[in-house]
Formats: sequence, structure tokens, C-alpha cells
Amino acid sequence: MAYKRLEESAFTWPAIKNGAMTLNRARFEALFAGLEWRRVRSLEERRPAVAE
Repeated sequence: MAYKRLEESAFTWPAIKNGAMTLNRARFEALFAGLEWRRVRSLEERRPAVAE
């Protein structure tokens, strides 16, 4: 079960586009942890171009 707390008389949810809400894993976890999910960014993993 998941829940979202009411914060300052409103729920802050992601925008609905084409009938669906889309979140990456980092934002989903932040949303349900009660953090400011809109400020969360996933880290990009850089792979080496050439292995030595």
C-alpha cells in the first residue's frame, strides 16, 4: 500500500500527459518518502569510451 500526505492543503503530484503520470524510480521514491520529488534528478552513469 502506498500513500501521500496532504501538504499545505494540497497534494503535489506529477503532471498527467497522454492520460498517464510518469515518474522515474528516483522521483517515485522521493515522492513517497515525503521529499520534494520535483527537485530530484537521477545521476547519469558515464561509461568509459576506451578501456585501458
